[in-house]
Amino acid sequence: MISYLGRFFIEHTLWLKGVINLFIDILYWTFIGPFLGKFSRRESIFHQMIFVGICSIVIVFFVDLFTGIVLAMQSAYILEKMGAKLYVASLVSVSLCRELGPVLTALVVAGRAGSAIAAELGTMKVTEQIEALETMAINPVRFLAVPRFLALVIMLPALTVLGDLAGIFGGFLIGTRSMNINPDLYMQIAFKYLELKDINTGLLKAFVFGIIIALVACYEGLNTKGGAEGVGRATTRSVVISFILIIAADCFLTAIFYFS
Repeated sequence: MISYLGRFFIEHTLWLKGVINLFIDILYWTFIGPFLGKFSRRESIFHQMIFVGICSIVIVFFVDLFTGIVLAMQSAYILEKMGAKLYVASLVSVSLCRELGPVLTALVVAGRAGSAIAAELGTMKVTEQIEALETMAINPVRFLAVPRFLALVIMLPALTVLGDLAGIFGGFLIGTRSMNINPDLYMQIAFKYLELKDINTGLLKAFVFGIIIALVACYEGLNTKGGAEGVGRATTRSVVISFILIIAADCFLTAIFYFS
């Protein structure tokens, strides 16, 4: 038991050290010049932004839309008993912008884009394409990790805004169609108690979640071993670890905002 705990501690300490070193390298190459040099192609970053952001719009929209619908229906059940069903609008908008929007969007992107990044880099690792880049004096972090990191950090907050609007629209459908609330009154109440701090809180969370997804996916991909089976393990680890860290980071950030 003691040996198992010791091995567990050592393995995860080394993993954390590796992720931190990768983060430092990404920051270094981000500010030194990912847009400069023969092999630092600006179009690669835009390509990753399209893959991470544009290609995820549909799934993010529908996930948050249905979440807003469910949240409105569930909260209406209680608020109607209290004679306050009108405040379903505020509950849906604030809950989505502060909490559900960034978390659900991050989980969707981690499952879709994060897993794809880990699998792609893992395949390049086991087929020795990354070693080929190093042989040509091309830094793999600069060439492969930085574009994906920047794409996730930029596009996840943008997708979060889209998800928030989709969820609010879902609540609007239930409030106006099922609960017979006047549409103008619903929108007025929805944004009456929604403050700029609520929006900024959600966007900051999305920014942090983007960093987490990028670091975990790139690290697992760049450190893949064991052929095709190793690629599968790296992809699974990337998704599982990203999910855990997203929820943990959300709890930590929520505590900071709550007590500040």
